[in-house]
Amino acid sequence: MVNVFQKKVLMLALYAGEIMMKSGAEVYRVEDTMSRICKSCRIDNVEVFATPTGIFISLDKGGDEDDTQTYIKRISGINTDLRKISDVNHFSRQFTTTDLSVDRGMEILKDIEGKKGYSLPLRVAGAIMVSAAFCLIMGGQPLDCCVAMVSGSLCYLFSRLLKRVDVNSFVTGFCSCALASFIAILAASSIDGTNFDPIIIGAIMLFVPGVALTNSIRDFLSGDMLSGVARLMEAILTAVSLAAGAGVVIKIYDLLGGALL
Repeated sequence: MVNVFQKKVLMLALYAGEIMMKSGAEVYRVEDTMSRICKSCRIDNVEVFATPTGIFISLDKGGDEDDTQTYIKRISGINTDLRKISDVNHFSRQFTTTDLSVDRGMEILKDIEGKKGYSLPLRVAGAIMVSAAFCLIMGGQPLDCCVAMVSGSLCYLFSRLLKRVDVNSFVTGFCSCALASFIAILAASSIDGTNFDPIIIGAIMLFVPGVALTNSIRDFLSGDMLSGVARLMEAILTAVSLAAGAGVVIKIYDLLGGALL
């Protein structure tokens, strides 16, 4: 049977894995962190299995007749927060190399989870710079970049509004890119010297699932085929929703004869 101390360690490892998975960490990193936390407390017969939608951790004492204790944590609402991943990594190294108590470790993890992200104005500023930069890379002129800055900020704020009312990521991406296309076409139709193609691309790049695609490849390379396929499908479906949102508006624009005003 698992004693009270072992159960606390398992809960600590499970909590650390939950924070990392919800923040967009790779599966192998989550499993390795959880295993190291357990083994640092002399819990050797532990098995960890993580997927993008759930974490499983089990423990026994190694005997043939021992009861196996298994704990499951459902994962939902994955976002990208590299700072939290870094903080949990730092905590795991601190926990495994010092005499940090399990209770204190749980308090540290709660503080990490409770940390707020960057402020909204700073995020909007980042969206403005990203949109302008990609618009310029794609051949946009200074006037196009100015429109892309406005489009990127409005689309990002719109996506945050949709997430606040619990709209899923695929619908959010579709609607945000549709708005980006509408703004770009409206600007191109009313302002001489603007081209809507680089403006649309600049705004869409805010929602491209680059992290999910990168993590899927890293999961494949580390042998986690199930998680790699899951993340790859997530990236593909997200990309399809972005393309569909922009494509629908452009198609409507063409059906109207290329005129909105």
